[in-house]
Amino acid sequence: MRILILNADYSDFLASFHAARPGMAALPYQEQLRLRNESLFGVADFYSCNLNALGHDARELHVNNEPMQRAWARENGVRVRHHSGERWQLRLRRGVVPWISRLPDMRWMYEILAAQIRRYRPDVILNQVLDGISGRFLAEMREHTRLLVGQVAAPLPEDMDLGMYDLILSSLPNFVERFRRAGLASELSRLAFERRILDAVPGRERVHPVSFVGSISRHHDERTRLLGDLRERFGLMIWGQGADRLPADSPLRSAHNGPAWGREMYGILAGSGMALNHHIAIAGRYANNMRLYEATGMGALLVTDWKENLHEIFEPGTEVAAYRSHDECMEMIGYYLEHEDERRAIAEAGQRRTLRDHTYERRMCEMADIIGGYL
Repeated sequence: MRILILNADYSDFLASFHAARPGMAALPYQEQLRLRNESLFGVADFYSCNLNALGHDARELHVNNEPMQRAWARENGVRVRHHSGERWQLRLRRGVVPWISRLPDMRWMYEILAAQIRRYRPDVILNQVLDGISGRFLAEMREHTRLLVGQVAAPLPEDMDLGMYDLILSSLPNFVERFRRAGLASELSRLAFERRILDAVPGRERVHPVSFVGSISRHHDERTRLLGDLRERFGLMIWGQGADRLPADSPLRSAHNGPAWGREMYGILAGSGMALNHHIAIAGRYANNMRLYEATGMGALLVTDWKENLHEIFEPGTEVAAYRSHDECMEMIGYYLEHEDERRAIAEAGQRRTLRDHTYERRMCEMADIIGGYL
């Protein structure tokens, strides 16, 4: 199969990535892509590398990485008419009231992406940013592919039209159920860990007894309360986005070390005895997020909120620690701080399980079988 994977990066990551590499925009496309993949941010080249190893022809596009995409356009003789910036747009507020607003002008992105799709003519387009690439645009590209697949485990607008997709993959069982109720073809496809990271990020002393890497926002009230108590009692250290949104007197400000992207994040997990995980509300009753695999893959003891399907992924109490309440989480972390041998044994069992059952090598075998069944 020829598979074109569409992805997009956080704007904060892109700003940090390019600021650390002056002159990168002048580099050839493949060199920019190599550097982007070496950052290990997000899923990097984990999908394409493992699909290619299976004999498929898979490529990843980071559609909103403007310097990289414009380098591809230059090298392939694609003239891009529109530039980045902002433009005024008339929208209907609440579906009724005309409203003029200023939005980022992303027409350059669609011009280049359309040229790439026409050039590659993939059997499958796998869109991993459903809310970042226009459904209308993808519908117009249908004639250039055999199968249009979406992948999502994040909040989506309730009124988003997904009818142009032939298949939607999700790591959340409740999303799969929701899509099927809406008459859409949907399949479960869990996230994973890339084994190569262990070679790219050397092991190190576990200097952080307990850490948290993740976001803090108004959507994370319960998480923020838990982090505050863990900071006060155990000296929890925090990395991620959202420190600027904390109240000025928040005890978490002194614990917050700012964003940690890719390699840095994996290094923090490699240096942590325990890594806290806390799912956002849309996960409902199900465990699914990346931290499950990132923390265990790097050999930290995963301390995660209990979910009804967690036992399908890890064995609670043997391979991970699972808490059912705020108080139980506090007690659990206190216990393992005092019982290092038990902490290490569970962490090692969790890492073995991830490297056996939850690698991208294995996931891409499963995904290729799923997608192949819809062609």
